[in-house]
Amino acid sequence: MGRFLIGAHVSSAKGYEAMGREALSLGANTLAFFTRNPRGGRAKELDADDVAAFRALAEAHEFGPIVAHAPYTLNACAAKEHLRTFAREVLKDDLARLAQTPGNLYNFHPGSHVGQGAERGIKLIAAALDEVLEEDQQTTVLLETMAGKGTEVGRTFEELAAIIARVGLGDRLGVCLDTCHVWDAGYDIAGDLDGVLKEFDAVIGIDRLRAIHLNDSLNERGAHKDRHARIGEGCIGLDALVRVIRHPALQGLPFILETPNDHAGYAREIALLRAAWEEARG
Repeated sequence: MGRFLIGAHVSSAKGYEAMGREALSLGANTLAFFTRNPRGGRAKELDADDVAAFRALAEAHEFGPIVAHAPYTLNACAAKEHLRTFAREVLKDDLARLAQTPGNLYNFHPGSHVGQGAERGIKLIAAALDEVLEEDQQTTVLLETMAGKGTEVGRTFEELAAIIARVGLGDRLGVCLDTCHVWDAGYDIAGDLDGVLKEFDAVIGIDRLRAIHLNDSLNERGAHKDRHARIGEGCIGLDALVRVIRHPALQGLPFILETPNDHAGYAREIALLRAAWEEARG
């Protein structure tokens, strides 16, 4: 089954090396972090020595790919041009910063079309990506599957595939599948995980799936609300999420917890999931 890569969101406030040490204290071997305040704002200046210390730490402890996350305020398909400009500037700046830790992942919410229609939203998102992606880029940009609340783009596999198809450097793109989001969007990952992944492969291509946000959901399937729950405390359930981490098609991907937890809660969930994965190995 390969390696089990499991982590959670950690604070980037104290720098890269501190992020790595926080992940280790959770029992994690990967991590996610916001590139700047999740509600927007300027990014903290990078310290070259701090980045080098993190890279050495990650190598020593055999970390899997880390998953940077764009701020929630980024909307590449906003109706207002100044908001789209802000989104492009953040994407470009974040990718330049992430070049200091090459070979990792950068995840963002595609955006909300705010009444323009999904087709217009898809065109705008693709145009933004065309502007910021570069040939020599070593960071893979991930479109996240969305729950479909409001006018979110990315509520279906078809919408994500349509974005990717329009981008010139589409080989620099992948997908992050959020278990809560796809469940809330209507995909039955609890009752028919094989079927959902087969559909993903047919529409997008399973090779595009590069990371998993592992979350339970407070909602019934198809609610389109996006309310995360702790592992085993929601409508998806522990057994179904264990099947996700054990699925042959998903081995080797980083699983990132975004559950409503404190440090101790993340450590408990990581230990629980690691034990469940090890049990399957026999």
